[in-house]
Amino acid sequence: MNHPATPPLKTADSSNVMEQFSRFEKIDASDDFIRKAVEEADLPALMAALAMITGDTSLISEDLKPPTPPMITAIAPQGGMSKEAQTKARRLAVAALIKYRDEPNAFEGKPPPALLDACVKYLIRGDLEEYRSLLEHELGVSQDLGSPGWTLDQIAPQTNFRVAVIGAGVSGIAAAHRLQQADLNFTVYEKNEEVGGVWWENRYPGCRLDTPNFAYSLSFAQKSDWPQQFSRQPEILGYLKEVAASAGMKRHIRFGCEVDAMRFDEQRGIWTLTVRDRTGEVSQEEFNAVITAVGILNRPSFADIPGLDTFQGRKVHSAAWANDVDLTGKRVALVGTGASAFQIGPSIAGEVGELKVFQRNPPWMLPTPTYHDDIPAGMQWLLKHVPYYGRWFRFWQFWIAVEGRLPLTEVEDDWNHPISVGRKNEALRQGCLEWLAKQYHDRPDLLEKMTPNYPPAGKRMLRDNGVWAAMLKKPNVELNTTGIERIVPEGIQTKDGVLHEFDVIIFATGFKASDFLAPMKVTGRKSKDLHQDCWAGDCRAYLGITIPGFPNLFMLGGPNTAVVINGSAIFSSECQIEYTMRAIRDLLASGHKALDCREDPYASYNVWVDAGNLKRAWGAARTTSWYKNQNGRASQTWPFGLLDYWNITAKFKPEDYEYLG
Repeated sequence: MNHPATPPLKTADSSNVMEQFSRFEKIDASDDFIRKAVEEADLPALMAALAMITGDTSLISEDLKPPTPPMITAIAPQGGMSKEAQTKARRLAVAALIKYRDEPNAFEGKPPPALLDACVKYLIRGDLEEYRSLLEHELGVSQDLGSPGWTLDQIAPQTNFRVAVIGAGVSGIAAAHRLQQADLNFTVYEKNEEVGGVWWENRYPGCRLDTPNFAYSLSFAQKSDWPQQFSRQPEILGYLKEVAASAGMKRHIRFGCEVDAMRFDEQRGIWTLTVRDRTGEVSQEEFNAVITAVGILNRPSFADIPGLDTFQGRKVHSAAWANDVDLTGKRVALVGTGASAFQIGPSIAGEVGELKVFQRNPPWMLPTPTYHDDIPAGMQWLLKHVPYYGRWFRFWQFWIAVEGRLPLTEVEDDWNHPISVGRKNEALRQGCLEWLAKQYHDRPDLLEKMTPNYPPAGKRMLRDNGVWAAMLKKPNVELNTTGIERIVPEGIQTKDGVLHEFDVIIFATGFKASDFLAPMKVTGRKSKDLHQDCWAGDCRAYLGITIPGFPNLFMLGGPNTAVVINGSAIFSSECQIEYTMRAIRDLLASGHKALDCREDPYASYNVWVDAGNLKRAWGAARTTSWYKNQNGRASQTWPFGLLDYWNITAKFKPEDYEYLG
């Protein structure tokens, strides 16, 4: 049975979607209210926004520029602006807002390019030309807003080119939007009953972002009314539902359908997908191209512990949380101290009878005092009433993260230290150690257990606002670092021979992150199996997107595209989507059936990436982490700056591909 791809519907222009997320309320507040709101504002972004809507460049004068000192453990408040500069900025901002309130019609119209440049230069203090296209894209003011800039009828009229998208998480939603803009026939397959991907699946207590959520939003759908800077799972899921609805893409999605396999027919240039629906019915679906947006942090990995299936109590993984789990008064084990555990533990410690946390290696923690805080009421009001403020705040967060702490992870060849990889990495380590010392000054036993013995960024660093230390100090909580020997019917036996009895065991033990595209069976040219014949446990791709021998297959969130300490996954995904759209356009214009990545660019690209990862803490450190595959190679991580990835994906190079048919 072959279901037809949903025909295009011309309803999803990028500007229309952006407009739905950029509606502002009229300012009718008193002078005093405005003054109090500005006291709670993020000033650098506010000054840029006000200059943009008023045209008054005195708001972004040289003496008000945020110096943005290098980031070590935390971002300098207000970009490092002096108290004098902050006082002046607030006075000017209040006056500008009052004028805008009283004369709103005087500031209508699109800001001139020179004013936009001035606002950008005010914030970045760098080479604008080098970053121009990237920054305009992220600010949402580029001429095309990242849209393909072409339609099927313009490039290949009368062509029935069908595209499958696998997954309706963040990347799948963005891919569907771009395909819809190009008027292509496409179908999205989503195994769950709703959009959202990991944000639909992960519902464990305390689930939230550890990336600032203004930056964790799509460039064409920039939301301003977030309640926190690190929003919780319901808010993120709600945002993704809103984007899907505003773009009119749900009509293209087949929910409850999982792709079990796909095979490429070289003669016809067609991919045949084996799709299983919620009833178990299997169908064969044919497409010209396939975009995978299945993610990597969605297949639970249980620790390799003997006796896992013998436990007689309740067992649950953080990534497959059961809503009927009752922890009230129970004896609970929390296995793991990674990102999910750091959110679960403090959220349940107050309701359980007893909580024992089993830790193998302590994580490095980034001090984030505002991690759980709401955005101040005054700033929320400004975000709802000041045009461009949300965009500039997102831009400001993005810019800070363009390099972020990346320089702090660099391996220095002349540096010889057992627990850091360079001078800047050592500075980061010392800053984190100071934070730990403050958290556990009254508990030297916990300080010893919570101090890592590997370089910062050797594993994923976690956000911390002090709640983890407070949890560990509760009388009903214990941190166990002895090591787990086995699971037994009664609970957990540790390596010192002690039996710990539990009613519930929570496994916060991560994901099978290095098994890209699993469990799908993917068969390419010459019947080559992707997992067995091509990758053999060592996943690679050109630009993280294409693989030789698998024509017209495009990966989003593929190998070596995860950013560790600079930026967010959404940025990488948007780069990959826009590259894919350029590739499809070139293929359609060529009249060929398929394009296949050549071996030479694929090989040289991966040599370059591998060398880059070995110059970073996560590649050089002798530690295991989800960044590395079974061979110890960093198969997840992008080792360079965001500008580098933007540049290499900004142009499609036909010479990197073989054209078929």
